[in-house]
Formats: sequence, C-alpha cells, structure tokens
Amino acid sequence: MNLMSLTKGAAAGAVVGLAYYALSSASPMKKHSIKRDAAKTMRAAENLIQDLTSVFS
Repeated sequence: MNLMSLTKGAAAGAVVGLAYYALSSASPMKKHSIKRDAAKTMRAAENLIQDLTSVFS
C-alpha cells in the first residue's frame, strides 16, 4: 500500500468528519453561515482551477 494514498485518504476522512461535526453541532443560523462560506470557497476553487487550466492549455 502506498503511504501517500493512505495519508490522503486519512486527511480526506478527517475533513469530512470535521465538517459533519461542525454542521451537526451548529445552530441553524451558524449552519447557514457555514454553507454560504463553503459555497464561496467552492466557487473560488473552481475559478482557480479554470485559471490554471487556461494557463497550461
């Protein structure tokens, strides 16, 4: 088994677990804030990936 893939899997599992815990223990208003911030982060990541793709193409 590759140590790098094991590390990536463990990190991904930790992130998902932390996100689940944050959403399950937050107040309704805080949940809305978390979801809004996550959406903004995903849009920023998508834009970054598109920019990198256009640079390398």
